[in-house]
Amino acid sequence: MSSLPNSINILIDKLAGFPGIGKKSAQRMAFYILKSNREDVISMAKALIDVKDRITNCSQCHNITENDPCPICCDPKRDQTTICVIQDIIDLISIEKTGNYRGLYHVLGGVLSPLNGIGPDDLFIEDLLQRLDGVNEIILAINPTRDGETTTIYLSRLLKNKKLKVSRIAQGLPIGIDLEFVDENTIIQSIEGRTGIL
Repeated sequence: MSSLPNSINILIDKLAGFPGIGKKSAQRMAFYILKSNREDVISMAKALIDVKDRITNCSQCHNITENDPCPICCDPKRDQTTICVIQDIIDLISIEKTGNYRGLYHVLGGVLSPLNGIGPDDLFIEDLLQRLDGVNEIILAINPTRDGETTTIYLSRLLKNKKLKVSRIAQGLPIGIDLEFVDENTIIQSIEGRTGIL
């Protein structure tokens, strides 16, 4: 039986549900919140609610946005003939931080993973195929994991007869690493050094 009040235990359990946050980190966060002034805690709670109430997915690329379509899809300065296909939104953020890529994106929402029951219908693959009018190049920038490689091969075969260039980011990225953890220079070099698949 815990010697802490029930409300603190509930908060610790909720915070420990975040990825990468263990019980000890959650406990430190809970006590930080407890020591914070009420206005700051209310502001934090409002920010959490606003994210849930105001954020949606772009109907074109599946990026997160407050306005549909998202600012990237609406930007006339972006190269409308190139689409970078990525696994998750966090990968978009990593590529955008480089300031080097100026095309459009398509967020798959994951990767093919037969062992986990994730097939083509569970991802936004059909939506990608609907966006190909006027597109000259598809860049596959999917994390180089086993499931990521499976997804890259599947997409490259699917796009094979679409009369466009299909490339992938350079293989300088270590196998098994997520783009989220790769430094900006490595991402720039990977995109600039992309190789054709077809």
